Amino acid sequence: MFKTLFRYPRVSSRHASGPLAEERRTFLSHLQSQGVPRSTLLRYASQLLLVAGMLVREGRARIARAQITGCAKRWARWQRRRGRAQTVKWPAQRFDQVACAWYSFMGWLREESPPKPSYASQLDAWTSFLHSEGLSEITSYNYCWWASGFLQWLKQEHARLRQVSPAMLDGFMEHLSSKGLSRVSLTTAAKVLRRFLHYAYEQGWCQRDLAQVILCPRLFRQEDLPAGPAWTDVQRLIAATDGTTRSHLRNRAILLLLAVYGLRSGEVRGFCLEDIDWTRRILRVRRSKTARMQEYPLTATTGKAIQRYLKTARPACARKELFLTLHAPFRRLSTGALYHLTSSLLERLEIASPKRGPHALRHANATYLLNSGSSLKAVGDHLGHRSLSRTQVYAKVDLVGLREVAAFDRGGLL
Repeated sequence: MFKTLFRYPRVSSRHASGPLAEERRTFLSHLQSQGVPRSTLLRYASQLLLVAGMLVREGRARIARAQITGCAKRWARWQRRRGRAQTVKWPAQRFDQVACAWYSFMGWLREESPPKPSYASQLDAWTSFLHSEGLSEITSYNYCWWASGFLQWLKQEHARLRQVSPAMLDGFMEHLSSKGLSRVSLTTAAKVLRRFLHYAYEQGWCQRDLAQVILCPRLFRQEDLPAGPAWTDVQRLIAATDGTTRSHLRNRAILLLLAVYGLRSGEVRGFCLEDIDWTRRILRVRRSKTARMQEYPLTATTGKAIQRYLKTARPACARKELFLTLHAPFRRLSTGALYHLTSSLLERLEIASPKRGPHALRHANATYLLNSGSSLKAVGDHLGHRSLSRTQVYAKVDLVGLREVAAFDRGGLL
């Protein structure tokens, strides 16, 4: 590994004769098998030699993360004193990243269990109940997040779940309101809290069933408008990625999936290589809210964009996800990465849109389909809605239909 990685024999010999050489060679071979480029391997190799020299004195047997952090800070301060670094932050961060990755791979890292959250057993039971109700992973996670926030607030207020009162519930809602949450978020919190408290009463954790005393802002059905850019602006977004760089090829394929199929961010992030049937030209989508599979015909434009990305831009590694980061360590794209993709393009092209994330393209897709003459049922099926009420909100921006109503001849009444 070292002889093929380094061009100069003296450099290769220094790495081969350094501490923990075989262990470093094993880790570098693993990175190479994951498709890590040579430039990154060189950087890791140099950092690993340094890490091995400093941490071998700490002992290999199950080193704690705090020990690695301490060594990283000492190394960064030494680099700064020698004038090789302007700040302590970045040298320490690089040292910590490489050392933790290496020690974790070798099984030497002693992971310390995080402190258990307040009411851990109750939260575990609540999570199991949500799964038994058939809720999706995302919905279950959100419900647990709200319940955990409420229980943490009780702990900060030195209150117990068993003695919770209507005044305490009002105090928690005021606490959320003071944090600047929107009316929709406050209503969501109240809905989850009602369900959680009813379940807590059934389990005997509360003395009273206070689910019905929680007050929240009133929301009117379909009071909001879909907040997406115009379809001509969506076309400009896609055209802006018509390049040959790796990021252009990947982003173009992502934007086409968001715009043409109206997919959610999590559905695009969850795409796997096996979800595309190239023989039948079929795209299989696992719906994030219902967890059911839905098949779509793979359009020629989208298929060509995905093929170009797979051939020239996607990292060569063993991961099954379709869309990955372009730099090692390769991993599935995060929610923030997709949000940055759409929001930065909207800002660069100066496109006005109330929503800036990937969901704005879902709204734009639905609005475009309705304005093109598709029925609400057809649009709902395309978006994967379980009920027509989810799709009816887009009827409020059916501009073609509204123009027909406005142009209706009222026989001189006006």
